[in-house]
Amino acid sequence: MNINYPLPDEIIRILQENRNKTNKYQHLIRPGGYMPPHIDLLIDAITALSLGKNILLKGPTGAGKTKFAETLSNLFQQPMFSVNCSVDLDAESLLGFKTLSYQGEKQMIEFVPGPVINAMTNGTFLYIDEVNMAKPETLPLINGVLDYRRTITNPFTNEIITASEGFGVIAAINEGYIGTVPLNEALKNRFIVLEIPYIEGAQLKQLIETNSKLNDETLTNYFVKLSSDLIEAVTQGKLSEDAASIRALLDACDLSVYIPPKRAVLRAIVDKLDEDREKEFVLNLAETYF
Repeated sequence: MNINYPLPDEIIRILQENRNKTNKYQHLIRPGGYMPPHIDLLIDAITALSLGKNILLKGPTGAGKTKFAETLSNLFQQPMFSVNCSVDLDAESLLGFKTLSYQGEKQMIEFVPGPVINAMTNGTFLYIDEVNMAKPETLPLINGVLDYRRTITNPFTNEIITASEGFGVIAAINEGYIGTVPLNEALKNRFIVLEIPYIEGAQLKQLIETNSKLNDETLTNYFVKLSSDLIEAVTQGKLSEDAASIRALLDACDLSVYIPPKRAVLRAIVDKLDEDREKEFVLNLAETYF
């Protein structure tokens, strides 16, 4: 079923008028969408994108950055092309590639556009995930796309491409992970930065109810409390951020419908950790609830 959303400026007005009334703006977000812990986060993201700014979602793994990007795309009623960064990311992964094709019996070279050019020509959002995983020499290829010019010279066709109206860029970053590199200032200055915290409390409970198969309220409350303890342990430096991933918690909730919840925590959270000390810590926490 298609949902007709208000225009972004109307969304901002609704949010501003109902800052302290969560139930008054929840209808704007599709079931399963991202409900930010602070309404100002949603207002600021929509405002920046409405003004043609790029936004950088910065926060721990599993905090909901990708889900937030998808929610913003839905609110603006447009699809989103995605780039998943890695050390192997190159110009072809970003812009597209040439391939052989046939027109009748005649052999031709055809250019197949990549996510950046697709988003630009279609006037939609471009989502760049884990932007700091890319090699430092790769992303400057799209500097012109990210600033006021909104243009790029396609190195494969020499065509100058200017973004259509509606084009916008959302990027996400996980800091301090193996394989990541600090963003250079030229790239960072092209973004409005939004810090994405973990979702906790009533909002996490709602997220579990709408995004997992678990419908046992008692178990749901225990998972919410477990998540709070894990986040606190991460804050105190006792655990790595992976342990408090909301994505991993939702996996545990799904598994707990079919297997004992303690074993679900083992499979979805504990076994992803590297250090025995951390594994034991999380298992002990799970033991107190399950």
